[in-house]
Amino acid sequence: MKKILLLGCGNMGGALLKAWAANTDHLYTVADPAEPELPENVAQVRSVDELGEDMFDYLVVALKPQLIDTVLPDYLPHLAADGTISSIAAGYSAAKLAAHAPGRSVIRIMPNLPAVIGKGVSGLYAHGSVTETASREIEQLALCSGEIVWVDNEDMLDRLTAVAGSGPGYVFEMLRAYVEAAEALGFDEKDAKTLVLGTVQGALELALGSDRSLEDLRNNVTSKGGTTAAGLAALNATGEFSDLIRDTLQAAYQRAVELR
Repeated sequence: MKKILLLGCGNMGGALLKAWAANTDHLYTVADPAEPELPENVAQVRSVDELGEDMFDYLVVALKPQLIDTVLPDYLPHLAADGTISSIAAGYSAAKLAAHAPGRSVIRIMPNLPAVIGKGVSGLYAHGSVTETASREIEQLALCSGEIVWVDNEDMLDRLTAVAGSGPGYVFEMLRAYVEAAEALGFDEKDAKTLVLGTVQGALELALGSDRSLEDLRNNVTSKGGTTAAGLAALNATGEFSDLIRDTLQAAYQRAVELR
């Protein structure tokens, strides 16, 4: 059983905390001046003064990046000498975190929005010398909210952010356009949404449950000269759709690099 201090408890931090508290036996304390809804048996302090002499094995940063330089130093004295800093904050590098606490281990977690329902995909990056125990325990926390992928360097974490961290936004936009197109074919908004979301959910579950490639699955529903073939020809006849997806990820990655 470890003692974990969570700095900040906004939407993502709060959702992750609920998953962690429900699936682990660790002792959690939240440091937040607001009034977040907390799981049972999670303590809260509104300022560092309320911590007294409490010490923690893990300090998890869930603050807006612009607040970290101001808030983190006040709480570092409450991290055990062999403790680990972890962070779910996007746009704030592990090197910057490590600069606040030389000699401490740092692990970044990059979750995405579906983590709030336990269906997320999180990237993990261990900076510097991180013990196997710390890696394993942070990994177990991340697994509480979905799948995980470890990366070897922070540049790959930025690339993962472009794919998975920002990914739900791309998906929601594609769904919006799909529903809008269905409405243009004559369906009302309710039926269009039912058709689109049901189709996407079914296709996704089929893909997740199959060991066939996505290309094979696509070909399986595409008869030569049929309706699907006609639609696919319009969607990607010249490679424009594939190029658009690549450009989307590249733009997100470049922005992640700029925010380091």
